Amino acid sequence: MTSDPLAPLLALADIAPAVDRARDHVDQAMRHRALRRHGGQVAAEVSLRSAVASAALEGYAHDREAVRAGTVTDPVLQGALRVAGALPGLTERWAQAPRQVLARLHVLAARDIVAEAELGRPVTDPVVGARLDGLAGLVAGGTRVPPLLLAAVVHGELLALRPFAGPSGVVARAAARLVLLSTGFDPRGLVAMDVGHREREPEYVGSAGAFATGTPDGLRSWLRHYMTATESAATQLTLIGDEILAAS
Repeated sequence: MTSDPLAPLLALADIAPAVDRARDHVDQAMRHRALRRHGGQVAAEVSLRSAVASAALEGYAHDREAVRAGTVTDPVLQGALRVAGALPGLTERWAQAPRQVLARLHVLAARDIVAEAELGRPVTDPVVGARLDGLAGLVAGGTRVPPLLLAAVVHGELLALRPFAGPSGVVARAAARLVLLSTGFDPRGLVAMDVGHREREPEYVGSAGAFATGTPDGLRSWLRHYMTATESAATQLTLIGDEILAAS
């Protein structure tokens, strides 16, 4: 029987407790009373804030209220909004055909940014192709580690590979959210992970670079960031719930 390729990550110092702690924060936020009557409204707000944060992490920061008003035409922001809106409809296909879904995410994210011939097409580097195949195998059932850990690996690996032209980071962040959606960790898309990353952007950038080294310390740095960002995302969910209840 083949051993789980991601299981050793849980043995890195402090990682297993950090995963449990992040999960506890999310579980607590998911009990917010706003979700009983205003769950759709909360999810829509999370989607908007996630798109704004993802575009900002790509280097295109915009005022959230201007985005809400529809006055921002920046193509990276518009791509991030398209991606965020498409995630629920891509959830079922994700584990079945992850490479196809990644291609679709790139089409949505990079329209009006890269040449049409490049949309949905990863770079031709055989090393990148092999690593994408390995990542797809993990998503399709090749690991049984907690969803948060798998999401972190998917996210970090796609940031490191940058397999698509243009806003590849938007694709990486969306793929990580799809892990959480498809595994049932966050089935309604309520955890604003990208907001958590944006709030800790210097750490996000630095730990992503550390992950790319492939060293145990580099992997640990990224995973620790990811779990802390998850806690921030859970706090964001609570804040959104509070705001919606106050306005209702």
